[in-house]
Amino acid sequence: SNLVFPEFEACYTELFKTVENELNEKGQSSFEKPNEQAAFNFLGRAYFGSNPVDSKLGIDGPSLIAKWVLFQLAPVLSLGLPKYIEDLLIHTFPLPSFLVKKDYKRLYDFFYESAGLVLDEAEKMGISREEACHNLLFATCFNTFGGMKIFFPNILKWIGNAGPDLHRSLAKEIRSVIKSNGGELSLGAMEQMPLMKSVVYEVFRIEPPVPAQYAKAKVDLLIESHDAVFEVKKGEMLFGYQPFATKDPIIFERAEEFVPERFMGVEGEKLLKHVFWSNGPETEHPTVENKQCAGKEFVVLISRLFVVELFRRYDTFEIEVGTSTLGAAITMKSLNKTSF
Repeated sequence: SNLVFPEFEACYTELFKTVENELNEKGQSSFEKPNEQAAFNFLGRAYFGSNPVDSKLGIDGPSLIAKWVLFQLAPVLSLGLPKYIEDLLIHTFPLPSFLVKKDYKRLYDFFYESAGLVLDEAEKMGISREEACHNLLFATCFNTFGGMKIFFPNILKWIGNAGPDLHRSLAKEIRSVIKSNGGELSLGAMEQMPLMKSVVYEVFRIEPPVPAQYAKAKVDLLIESHDAVFEVKKGEMLFGYQPFATKDPIIFERAEEFVPERFMGVEGEKLLKHVFWSNGPETEHPTVENKQCAGKEFVVLISRLFVVELFRRYDTFEIEVGTSTLGAAITMKSLNKTSF
């Protein structure tokens, strides 16, 4: 808990410096690679007290993860190729694991060497160091890093396209709260930023980072919509697409629009129960009995931190939005440094 805030600030300070330098040199800067490096550095430093770039990995961590994750997600990915080619190449047969084995081993060695204290705790619980290390690698690289890789560009996309009026309002709120808290950022301080919190929730609502879920029904059940009931038999495969719910026009006014203030105030907070990005209502919490994201609170925290660190430094910014295999491809066109 003592590392998350300072390491996030340090790693994303490095990111913003990298982006600023490239903007000065080329007139624009891709957000993708600096974001991935900052995310992986932050996780290594905050979780394990180890800076990946100072290890044998160097700066290779994000590219190794990308290749490994490709092998996990190939059945549902689109690479932009013609459908019949993609179906034949990546959707029909499992990709052979030997192609990524050496890359995975490099990641595994980093975690095994860096996560000693966590692995010690695993052994006390009766879990082998090897099994624990594989699980740490998956949770850190696939879940957390993967989430930051996808969701932070989405945050930039929606806030960036909302325009300078929202930017100035966020900057004013964030800076005034930090100032009133003695210049320190804390969990308590962030709870005093209703616009910032609402904006983050609105990005989760309008573009959930993992929109699709699959599961088999364990028992016979009935699923109700506003105007119908669907009978599901045990063993049947269910597919869930979150935006059907999070953009429900019966629940949300202007459901297809990005509304920054949507979750502010008493009435706004009541709508949080209809935000399902974590595979469950935002007002509920993960348990061993449900399939809600175990890292739900942490994801919200670091997403808020990202917005806070952005507007501590800049009054407004301009972007260009493209597409990528996962999430949005963001090109920074300008960053206007703080003037107040």
